[in-house]
Formats: sequence, C-alpha cells, structure tokens
Amino acid sequence: MSKADVIETEGEVIEVMRNANFKVKLTNGYVITAYLSGKLHLNNIRILVGDQVKVEMSLYDLTKGRIIWRNKTITKQ
Repeated sequence: MSKADVIETEGEVIEVMRNANFKVKLTNGYVITAYLSGKLHLNNIRILVGDQVKVEMSLYDLTKGRIIWRNKTITKQ
C-alpha cells in the first residue's frame, strides 16, 4: 500500500479492545476499528479512551484503520 492509497483523518478513541485494537470515532461521525502502527507499538505508546488520534485508512476498506499518531493532551489537575 503506497502513500497515495491512504486517507488520513483524525478521531477520538471511544473503546479499548484486546490485542491493541481500538474503536475510533472519526470527525465525520463514523466508527472504525483501528490498530497501532509499528512505531507506536514498539515504543509502548499508551492509548486510552478519550485520546485524540490520527488514523490512516485504506481506500479499499473504510471500516479499518491504523493509528499513526496520538495528539499530546495536557490535563489540568
């Protein structure tokens, strides 16, 4: 899959499932199943419910995607 064959969009994690799979609600309202990209998995980046993420999807299957970035969020205490 080349870079020309992907769609990048943003969304919010709404559910954490087993085996590093996630339910992500996209900005357009659709809910997809996404998994962690290789760099996020190797560097043990933790994804929690409510995190804003950038998702990469194939043109051929718009129900699945790959999480390629987690936006930094600052929490007030």
